[in-house]
Amino acid sequence: MEQIFNPYLPLTEYIPDGEPHVFGNRIYIYGSHDRAGGEAYCEDHYQVWSAPVTDLKDWRREGVSYRRNQDPSNAEDKMQLWAPDVTCGPDGRYYMYYCLSFYPEIGVAVSDRPEGPFEFYGHVHYPAHILGGKILQEGMVFDPAVLTDEDGRVYLYYGFAPAEEKEMILPEFTEEELAAMPADERERIRGYMEAEFGENSMVVELEQDMVTTKEEPRILIPGGHHTAGTGFEGHGFFEASSIRKIKGKYYFVYSSHKSHELCYAVSDFPDRDFIYGGTIVSNGDIGLNGRETPVYPLGNNHGGLVQMGEEYYIFYHRQTNATEFSRQGCAEKIEILEDGSIRQVEITSCGLNGGPLLASGSYPAAIACHLTDPTVKNKIDYNDPVMNDQIRVTEQRNESFITEIKDKAAVGYKYFAFKNVSEIALEIRGQFQGKVVVSNDEKGKDVTGETFLALDNDMWQMKHVKVSFSDGVHALYFRFYGEGNLEMKRFSFL
Repeated sequence: MEQIFNPYLPLTEYIPDGEPHVFGNRIYIYGSHDRAGGEAYCEDHYQVWSAPVTDLKDWRREGVSYRRNQDPSNAEDKMQLWAPDVTCGPDGRYYMYYCLSFYPEIGVAVSDRPEGPFEFYGHVHYPAHILGGKILQEGMVFDPAVLTDEDGRVYLYYGFAPAEEKEMILPEFTEEELAAMPADERERIRGYMEAEFGENSMVVELEQDMVTTKEEPRILIPGGHHTAGTGFEGHGFFEASSIRKIKGKYYFVYSSHKSHELCYAVSDFPDRDFIYGGTIVSNGDIGLNGRETPVYPLGNNHGGLVQMGEEYYIFYHRQTNATEFSRQGCAEKIEILEDGSIRQVEITSCGLNGGPLLASGSYPAAIACHLTDPTVKNKIDYNDPVMNDQIRVTEQRNESFITEIKDKAAVGYKYFAFKNVSEIALEIRGQFQGKVVVSNDEKGKDVTGETFLALDNDMWQMKHVKVSFSDGVHALYFRFYGEGNLEMKRFSFL
């Protein structure tokens, strides 16, 4: 039986910031493109993936859709392409909006097909009668999102604000690099580096040419330092703008200043009167049922809502390789209630599968939705050496596995449909003396099996655990106790 799990793309693919859009009978994912073990955000060219709306298990790589150096501002290929969004314009063509790494303009590319390839089209700018037609820079042009409404009007959303729980990363250029730039570009960069952050989410309507604004931008929702008395307290705007129209309402999804969570605001209008709704997903389940400690190493988050048939999904991303530079796309089914509200959903291993995974056959360990040990932090700070030494998913030689499994580490999966399972085999390696305990609960109290481990080499080997699971749907947790550390590549139901 064909199945799919989180992350929904191959484990060697890193497409974060995923914006899902349905065009025709397929869903397309537009995101940035990280690398395994990357040293910066979004080091690769844009690449589109798609799947039939009737079969979310059948993802197809559409190929490179847009290259970094296609934008004239990046002809020398020195900057990265950050999170994009795409809309079908009033003329039936597909327009991609993007920004380069901390560069003060929003680029637009166009294609006749939703999968691309896209060609450079222009930079978003004012009309001649507003600020002399200059390039749009006001309000920190960052993470653009775009909506073509049912009446054909087009709205652009963007913005960036300081994150409460993260150290800000500012653009840096040497004097030599600035001197080598054309004068107008140099002045834009200098102004950008010296300016105060906009600190709010911004919106502006576009003309039908898709690159000229009709007006000056306005604040949509408040940033983290401007939330007092607004209803957004504790969940102010940080980044990751995303917009959808669902059942006549406008849903604005964004990353709050907590960074790991995607929140939403809702309005009857595309450009004003948004009211805070709540958190949809955290990539560490923070806030879910009052949780304060993460179930997975935290990191930034970005994604969007999509409707397929009568069902709704939230797309988001997770961190791997002990950085924020190797992120992978995940997705969960959500429910929009009769009053328009959305409850926070838990992160799972089954994601788009339409139900629990079958507890039979073999699975990669890297689909874990729960990775914790005593060092896992409830704040994002990858400058802290602790975060570079904790349990995590990693990749080496195109092979993904969990590394740095130490004493009291827990590796968990949600959910499996169990039937007649009496044994589980773990493919592991490392230097470790201790035991593994299998349970179907997070705290490890409902023990279903355990076995001693004595590992002393770097060759993958199989270790078998007799288990006793009742038939039905359960979570699956492996907890490790002992000295040393080990790695886990696969597990199999027997």
